[in-house]
Amino acid sequence: MTDTTTKTKKETAAQRAERLKRAMNPWDGLNEIRRFAREGFDSIPPEWIGTYFRWWGVYTQGDGAGVTGGQGGVGRALQRFMVRIRIPNGIMSSHQLRAIADLTRRYANGIADLTVRQNIQLHWVTIESLPEVLDGLWRVGLNTTGACGDVVRNVTGCPVAGVDADEIIDASPLVLETSQLLAGNSNFYNLPRKFKISIAGCHSWCSYPEINDIGLTAVTRAVGGKKEVGFSLRVAGGLSAEPYLGARLDAFVQQGQVVPVIKGIAELFRDSEVLREHRERARLKFLFLRHGWTAEQFLDELHQRLGFRLDPAVEEHPPDDVYRDHVGIHAQKQPGLSYVGAVVLRGRITADQMQSAADVAERYASGELRATTMQNLLVVNVPTINADALAKELDAIGFQVSGSAFARGAVACSGTEFCKLAITETKSFSRWLVEEMEERLPGFDQHLKLHVTGCPNSCGQHWIADVGIEGKKIKVANGMADAYYFCVGGALGLHQSTARPVGYRCLATEVPDALERLLGRYLADRSDGENLRRFFSRHSDSELREFLAGENVPAVVRDLPSPQNLVHLAGGIGD
Repeated sequence: MTDTTTKTKKETAAQRAERLKRAMNPWDGLNEIRRFAREGFDSIPPEWIGTYFRWWGVYTQGDGAGVTGGQGGVGRALQRFMVRIRIPNGIMSSHQLRAIADLTRRYANGIADLTVRQNIQLHWVTIESLPEVLDGLWRVGLNTTGACGDVVRNVTGCPVAGVDADEIIDASPLVLETSQLLAGNSNFYNLPRKFKISIAGCHSWCSYPEINDIGLTAVTRAVGGKKEVGFSLRVAGGLSAEPYLGARLDAFVQQGQVVPVIKGIAELFRDSEVLREHRERARLKFLFLRHGWTAEQFLDELHQRLGFRLDPAVEEHPPDDVYRDHVGIHAQKQPGLSYVGAVVLRGRITADQMQSAADVAERYASGELRATTMQNLLVVNVPTINADALAKELDAIGFQVSGSAFARGAVACSGTEFCKLAITETKSFSRWLVEEMEERLPGFDQHLKLHVTGCPNSCGQHWIADVGIEGKKIKVANGMADAYYFCVGGALGLHQSTARPVGYRCLATEVPDALERLLGRYLADRSDGENLRRFFSRHSDSELREFLAGENVPAVVRDLPSPQNLVHLAGGIGD
């Protein structure tokens, strides 16, 4: 007899995710979370562990070994959670930061991380304490809703919005309005993947519109002899393993059109069935990278949803080699006030440091703080007469107000310390790397974006760095050791370009040597006024590889783990 039984086809990661999202809006599950807290970790079903918790800004924490300690492209998890706090535009009060410090001290082993989307992440949170963390945040007007998951992530903006002496417009009210509309909105709980928005009114585009799904930047036009401020519109930007810098649409977005336009694009993304077919290709950028969309086609689709047509774009002025980390003391637009920006090296911040920062913000200023996309912290509305004293207090806390180029430009993802997808440890490594470079090249006089990412997902944004290094492993005598692959020359603004993989990889312990050789060659050979971007652009990959290695070496392919084990390459757990 012929066996006519057919095997059931295995459910793909995308099919499983879509099935679970159809079955439940995770934002309706707060009572379930409270039940898990009462009954313990073993009561949590797999669909919550792997999917639903993310809508609440919650992920299981890795065991410290990263992806190499697990199977199927994901490392082992502890019975502990990362909890990401959504902070729109990075704006918070001293009261809120003090509350976060208290929660960090009580439930998160006393440490937290500032992220590249102006969030704050806690670690080591148990299921038993999770409701207390959520409740504690709600009491001070903060939440974790939509900080992770297939939803609109934290909406970013210029961290000095409203105080920047040169800004075109204070766009922070639009950031807050957008966040209030979309975070927790059941109409947008089921997107194909994460969705990122940036709205900025500054000249320097410091919240990186080019790498967001929606990037709005302030522009001006003349109407009837009067100046009108609106926004230029970019769509579909994103990094991960396949970076794409956003496409500019032929559109001038009036201020009153900003929220309808954002809602229309979010709906377009939500309703795109083709982006739900492959979990690793579910970001908006893949309409352009895989499905042949053009900026013109996208705008036509948007107009149909809006029910009105946007005016044609006007001339914009992308920043020309502007490096703006907001570190230091700067005069505000308000007479007699300044803001003070300080380096939080690699974004790592302790409960005691948060408490102290909140205290000095109240003692010397109005108690208003901002988190930045470079993982730093600002105090705004400081009476200028108090600025130097406040800066000294921040330095004493461990936040450098006049840090070196290496400290100011350092960015690092979570790494294997906490992330199940990471290949290398990043946070301690980044601190050591900065300290090494400060000792080897004291007084280095160039702005340097030095980004460390622990895997191809680019949560550390190595594609937009002057020097970006991506975590790898190299075989050594006693096993596998952390290593990094170099990409150089990333830039945004007028000279936008993703960093070039130059074919050089070395052990993590050898990175300072390679970086010293590269930057030393720049210092020795640069022409008058030549910055790092121009220096890198006038040298070939083979030349840059030789500078890094100290000798002529063959190129190493930027090896990626096998695609079947990297369904997370569309973005991982990063912001």
